[in-house]
Amino acid sequence: MAIIIDGREWAGKKREAAAFRTAALKKRGIVPCLAVILVGDNPASISYVNGKERALLEAGMKSRDIRLPADTAEEEILSLISGLNKDRLVHGILVQLPLPGHIQKDQVIAAIDPAKDVDGFHPVSAGNLILGRPGFIPCTPHGILVLLEEMKIPSAGAHVVVAGRSSIVGKPLANLLLKKEINATVTVCHTGSGDLGRYTRQADILVAAAGKAGLITADMVKEGAAVIDVGINRISDERSPKGYRLVGDVDFDAVAAKASYITPVPGGVGPMTIAMLLLNVVISAEAATEAATEIS
Repeated sequence: MAIIIDGREWAGKKREAAAFRTAALKKRGIVPCLAVILVGDNPASISYVNGKERALLEAGMKSRDIRLPADTAEEEILSLISGLNKDRLVHGILVQLPLPGHIQKDQVIAAIDPAKDVDGFHPVSAGNLILGRPGFIPCTPHGILVLLEEMKIPSAGAHVVVAGRSSIVGKPLANLLLKKEINATVTVCHTGSGDLGRYTRQADILVAAAGKAGLITADMVKEGAAVIDVGINRISDERSPKGYRLVGDVDFDAVAAKASYITPVPGGVGPMTIAMLLLNVVISAEAATEAATEIS
């Protein structure tokens, strides 16, 4: 039976570290601040933003909450970001995705100053990651690495199979795992891969990040593999007060009987994502403070 990786526990420790560093900055008169832009009234997005804002306040940071109607023009959003880029009291800018269909996501993300790109989605951040240069790392992939490290799941020489090639999880995670200090061999699977199980059964570490409930079944997992479930899917459940429950991309009970380690949904990777966001905001505030000190 697999050891269940408690993401809440490890996220709590990272949030404590973020709060400690925030307290140190406050003694110098600096309060880390994240500007969160939410366009429209997508219920899931509202929930995510509210969770991020609560975490910021608990860590002693500021959250600049900017909520716009769904029909807001792209030019207005770009102008808003331009102003936030120049605002020295703002250390991070986060645009909650998805955006309404008339807004070009890539244009909006590219407008953010890379020094404030705490989500790690800017093309400069992506390029730095690929080239192994310093820069912000997307929060979910970073959180996955932290879980592997904290649980002492060996990555050097391991074959990691990532199911999903999104720019938010799959691609940046693959590039992180390829870094020399991590030294994994990586296979990225996607909708064109054909027989997915042919690849997943080879994995020492399997990361499911495709966004499809129950995609990974027990017969697709090698005995003793570590399984990281990134999926967050809503399925109907009449017994739940909300009428639904959250599940991952992995058939949890069946796979847990075969794996060595497994993350639950909820309570696995999700809490790590917010924790790493807090650390990115602190890092940005520290860097801005040091830069200002050098100039003065």
